[in-house]
Amino acid sequence: MMTWVKKITDIAIQQKCPKCEKASMFKSFWSLETNEQCPHCGFKLAEHDSGDGPAVFLSFILGFSIVPLILVIAMKTDWPLWLHTIIWSPIILGLSIGLLKPSKAVTIALQYWNRSSDWEDKKEE
Repeated sequence: MMTWVKKITDIAIQQKCPKCEKASMFKSFWSLETNEQCPHCGFKLAEHDSGDGPAVFLSFILGFSIVPLILVIAMKTDWPLWLHTIIWSPIILGLSIGLLKPSKAVTIALQYWNRSSDWEDKKEE
C-alpha cells in the first residue's frame, strides 16, 4: 500500500490526473491551465478550480522556510543590502514559480481525494 506522503509527492512530481494517474492534468508543460477533462479516463478536471490556494500555501511555506535562512545568513555575514537583494530575489522568485504547478496539482488531488462527493455531484446535475 502506498503511503499518503508518497502519493502526494508522486502527484506533485508527475502532475497526473488524480483519478486514473495516467494522463497529464495540465494543457502543456508551461501552462498552469488544467485540461477540461482527462484524456485517458474522461474525468472533468475543469469542474473544480483550486483558486488561490496553491499560491497562498506556497507563500506560507516559502516564507516560513526562507526568511529564517536569510536572517541567519544576514546575522553571520556582513554583506551589504544590495547583495542580499541580488542573491535572494532570484532564489525566491525561482522557487515560487517552479513550485506553483506542483502545488496546484497537489491541491486539486487533495480536493478530489478528500471531497470526491463534490466531484461526483457535478456529474449528476
